[in-house]
Amino acid sequence: MTEVETEGSTGPTVGAPVAPGVVHVAARDVTFGYPGRPVLSGLSLTVGAGARIGVVGENGAGKSTLLGVLAGTLVPLAGEVRRAGSLATVAQELTAPAGATVGTLVDEALGAVRAAHADLQHTLDTFDHESGDLPALSRALARVDHLAGWDADRRMDEALTRFGAPRDRGRLLAEMSVGERYRVRLACRVAQRADVLLLDEPTNHLDAAGVGYLTAELQRSTGVVVIVTHDRQLLDDVMTGILDLDPTIDGRPAVYGATTYAAYRFAKDAALRRWRQRYAAERKRKEQLLRRLDESYEGLSDAWRPPKGSHGHRRATRARIHVKAADRLVQRLEAAAVEVPVPPQTLAFPDLPALPTQRGGVPDGAPLVEVRAPLVPGRLDLPGVRLGLPPCGRLLVTGPNGSGKSTLLAALAGAAALERGTRTVAPGVRIGILAQEGHASVGPRGEVLPDVADAPGAGPSVAGHDADPGPVADGPPTGFAAYARRALDLLAVGALDPEQLVPVASLGLLTEEDLDRPITELSVGQRRRFDLACALLSAPHVLLLDEPTNHLSIALVDELTTALRATSAAVVVATHDRRMRADLADWPELRLD
Repeated sequence: MTEVETEGSTGPTVGAPVAPGVVHVAARDVTFGYPGRPVLSGLSLTVGAGARIGVVGENGAGKSTLLGVLAGTLVPLAGEVRRAGSLATVAQELTAPAGATVGTLVDEALGAVRAAHADLQHTLDTFDHESGDLPALSRALARVDHLAGWDADRRMDEALTRFGAPRDRGRLLAEMSVGERYRVRLACRVAQRADVLLLDEPTNHLDAAGVGYLTAELQRSTGVVVIVTHDRQLLDDVMTGILDLDPTIDGRPAVYGATTYAAYRFAKDAALRRWRQRYAAERKRKEQLLRRLDESYEGLSDAWRPPKGSHGHRRATRARIHVKAADRLVQRLEAAAVEVPVPPQTLAFPDLPALPTQRGGVPDGAPLVEVRAPLVPGRLDLPGVRLGLPPCGRLLVTGPNGSGKSTLLAALAGAAALERGTRTVAPGVRIGILAQEGHASVGPRGEVLPDVADAPGAGPSVAGHDADPGPVADGPPTGFAAYARRALDLLAVGALDPEQLVPVASLGLLTEEDLDRPITELSVGQRRRFDLACALLSAPHVLLLDEPTNHLSIALVDELTTALRATSAAVVVATHDRRMRADLADWPELRLD
């Protein structure tokens, strides 16, 4: 059982003491799982006012599930959850109900403030100065003051503006991009000033200005804040503690008090090294003991036997002695065995090629892909700009939301139609793209290949790679089936060399168990890992990554950054992630404003 407790408890202390009646969130011995897949087991968490807890861990470790349990939208199979104070949550995904507008979210967020104002006004209107209920008036005033009700509308307008969210109250959510919808909801929840704020990857759709505003608002918070995040800088700037849901050697999530991200990573990496060393030592020890056991049984069948036909009773006696000795050895092996679980996977980034191998490929000094003066009306306009990416080239694309970063990557991939300008690709060059939303793939002429993640089952595997996804079936495909379908689509348009296909199970992004599940059952982060695998499938010469840290675990972000610096492929990264920008600060940068 893991506990993040307050002072006076038996577990580690994170946050301020929790007194009866004040703001807090408490989970006790919580267990939750989906059919055939446990997620949380016996987890306890108590967080008091003023605490800001960062929840980290691998994709699929249960981070979003934990927020759902704390919010009450998911009912634990065992244990209990208690909250004191008002609640606001921001999940990673937001559906757009028919007819819902920006005003719908604003009114919902400010509902408590307006109700408190109405209650106060009613109390004032009916108050008798000679016999009035002064405690009731004090409570009404205190509630409006607690919600900062006098400033609510200005605060809401500021949040929408600072997050770069649409401010037109009549604008339909269904007509917005995923990022715009997310920013509207985040602004509403931050401006709401709830006592308990649960955020799931809040920096995913924010630019640098938006992240700065969010950081300042969280630092000013006096309530409870629990945030699932991959943003390493946010952990340093805001969090008072870190809860890591990744499995450990003893099966219990790890708790880190007030610490820097660097100190947390150092401690975690040291623990992982010890875990892997112990696992390897136990494997080696078991192999040695099993060899000894095999030798004992071989002796039982051959080495000890006297010549046939002589001393039959001695043969039987010695057989029993050897059987008992072997059994005692088996018992000793079982008693001495230490069950060390398999350590978590790490990213195994493929060896991507720098140049096509076929004749007539890239001439010396020529770029792999080039765009000149691209114009996509309303999205991108770069007159007089020539952007060429040489073999092994690097480019970091930065700029605020709406400046055209995603459109520029789509133009390089050939997935965005240019009204002005040109795009050229050297013969044989393969391009892999990780889009900000979805896992779009493109063919050699820029044709966008169909999305297979939500389509019915795919056909057989390609060129013997990966597991056979089986026959076509109704319902969403498994990861293996969807990956095979993507490979077949690429092969059909000449964008794949079967000899260089990257098997999905070799990447360390998803386990074979996860790949055997329907894509729709994977978490948001696991689907993002699948998207990354699809971008690497064809062993591309050019890798285009749009906000690659979105939804990925914090450990994978570190591993991916290291891999991108080392790969032979040309790489273009568009990102708001402050730590990734710092890690890639020596790359050529194109800033769009």
